[in-house]
Amino acid sequence: ALTSTALKKGGLSTGDVAALYKYKNTQFDVKVDTNSNISTTLTFTEILPSTKTIASFKVPDYNSGKLEVQYFHDHATVTTTVGLNQTPGVDVAATIGTPTIAFGAEAGYDTTSGNFTKYTAGISMTKPDSCASIILGDKGDSIKASYVHYMDQLKKSAAVAEISRRFSTNENTFTVGGVYAVDHLTLIKAKLNSHGRLGAVLQHEVVPKSLLTISSELDTKALEKSPRFGLALALKP
Repeated sequence: ALTSTALKKGGLSTGDVAALYKYKNTQFDVKVDTNSNISTTLTFTEILPSTKTIASFKVPDYNSGKLEVQYFHDHATVTTTVGLNQTPGVDVAATIGTPTIAFGAEAGYDTTSGNFTKYTAGISMTKPDSCASIILGDKGDSIKASYVHYMDQLKKSAAVAEISRRFSTNENTFTVGGVYAVDHLTLIKAKLNSHGRLGAVLQHEVVPKSLLTISSELDTKALEKSPRFGLALALKP
């Protein structure tokens, strides 16, 4: 598969080109951006039963290497990530539950300082026509509650509401949005938060498995600023 994205903000344009190749149980993914950064990811499945191993690194940032091991079970998943550098950090995430209710948590640990860099916990409840979740994050400094209601059985059209609070600043943010399936090839997504940020995405399947995505973001409280635009094209054989 071949993917290309572009973003223009004011007079600055950025973009990248990515290629994906699969062979048996191995997947090779490489991305090159306009700053000459090369990101490479190798994914190996079933080296051990019910596991996936992912190795990634960036050039010229050689300290960005990571090794990730994922374990999957019918009612639980565990992911461990270790940095491949002189001061490696360790991230662990786990989820346990059923198709209707699930609990999850993640934590990050700095082996050099001996301190936790992050910890997050959450719960979600899923029904055939809706989904609700509560997440406690930022080391307990923020809480976020969201609700999604699906308008059709295929879950292509939905309405979304989210409220979040940051305790250290007493700041509340309320966001509403939705997704609408114009037809079986085209989706429109939009969201607006209480700070005046308006975002929209148009996604169209130009040919089978190949998507064209156009996105935009506007600050409705600062209309003198130029809106942000993005363009992405994903081609799959």
